[in-house]
Amino acid sequence: MKFRRATRAAATLLFVGTTIPAQPQRTEQQARAWQTQKGWLKQGTPWPAQDIWQEGRAQKWSSDHRTWPQRGGYGGFCIPLDRLKVAFGNQHPFRLSTRPVMRAGYPHFEFGGYSFLLVDPWPEYWADNWYEVNDLYIDYDDGYYLHNQGYAQVRLAITVEL
Repeated sequence: MKFRRATRAAATLLFVGTTIPAQPQRTEQQARAWQTQKGWLKQGTPWPAQDIWQEGRAQKWSSDHRTWPQRGGYGGFCIPLDRLKVAFGNQHPFRLSTRPVMRAGYPHFEFGGYSFLLVDPWPEYWADNWYEVNDLYIDYDDGYYLHNQGYAQVRLAITVEL
């Protein structure tokens, strides 16, 4: 795939009609420290760690979820750009065959050779088994998000787990 640098201040990369914002550069040590300190909680969150899967559902998603800028920014590990463009994005949908397991109080799942923590609640109007009946995909904007293709307006904040 060919790509070129855009001239926008946001320094995005253009891939065959898809725009992917440039990811910040950080060391694995910095990403691990952010993860260990649960950096996604720095700006506060209405969704604290849970012990039980069913408690991960939002009461009212429109007010319960937070974007990465609202959380103070994404400070975790970044998937290498060459891997991101060949295995992630809306052109690479997937379904989870089993329910995510709770780890450190957040749902954990694996896809594309990486482990992820879902640090945002899922909408109250999604089916109980949304992870296995809906096409999902992961993309990067100002951080990583899990999308459900059946609900285009919804994106759930996730972090790459080291």
